[in-house]
Amino acid sequence: MANIINEKGFLIVPSDENESRLDRMLIRQLGADKRTLMMRLIRKGNVRVNGKRCKPNHHVCVDDEVFLPMSLRTPTTDNDKPSSMSESQKKRILELPILFEDTWLLVINKPAGMVVHGGSGHGMGLIEMLKEARGLPDLRLAHRLDRDTSGVLLLAKNLEALRHLTEAFRERDMDKTYLAWVAGHPEPSAARMTSHLSKGVTIAGERMVVDDDAGKLSVTDYQVMQTIQTDIMDYALLALKPHSGRTHQLRVQLQQEGHPILGDEKYATRDQLKTYKAIGGKGLMLHAWRLRILHPITLQNFTFLAAFPKRMQALHN
Repeated sequence: MANIINEKGFLIVPSDENESRLDRMLIRQLGADKRTLMMRLIRKGNVRVNGKRCKPNHHVCVDDEVFLPMSLRTPTTDNDKPSSMSESQKKRILELPILFEDTWLLVINKPAGMVVHGGSGHGMGLIEMLKEARGLPDLRLAHRLDRDTSGVLLLAKNLEALRHLTEAFRERDMDKTYLAWVAGHPEPSAARMTSHLSKGVTIAGERMVVDDDAGKLSVTDYQVMQTIQTDIMDYALLALKPHSGRTHQLRVQLQQEGHPILGDEKYATRDQLKTYKAIGGKGLMLHAWRLRILHPITLQNFTFLAAFPKRMQALHN
């Protein structure tokens, strides 16, 4: 960290971060482990750009002086760092299905049950383990998947690729399709779900995402691909195309439509979970199936597909 922060506690914005958002630039330069502290200090005005208070979405310029409080200048200690990988963890990470790889990108088929980032009681996450196991210290997530969601996960091998990908996701210049088993048979068979989602709302002691007039516009198209009817419950397979990228967007919108994703322990009701288990279901039935992007460097069109997982195939009747 000493090479980017001077003796007065200023981080001088490097040329490859010109026009970056303040919060994203600091996360890349200082590490994601300081994210929570960083955001709090920015909002309190303790982080200043050229002597002025700025919001997290302020765009910095090359050679801007960003003042950092002492808590952000202190390197992460060995006790704060995630523990090193075990041999079994390393073996598992190295055996993950690689959908594509070149000098700039790494695309994997993420298994369900694996967190993408460490912290919050999870130890090492997928990104930390990939960095260590593959020897890729500059590897960064281009987007996120929930712990219990499987499928296509896109990572950037360097900052140049990451910045282009971040811009593409922000401008929706890509196409994502998810597959999900949901409770009931949605009507009509194809429609658009629109809501305004707010995160961080506490309900009965649990932090949830809810539909709220003050929330951010969230839009998803769905198409019913298959319907199943059993003596215990009816359920359907949906193809979902989100046009925004809010936290838990698909899960909340489907729950609001009365068709929660099967196995969703956060947003489905107890009765729905009980019925789901009665048909032999296990885990969240949500899969990031397809991602279409324009390569950030070569400008080629790519489509990445993650095969329908066995845990979801088991619900075919």
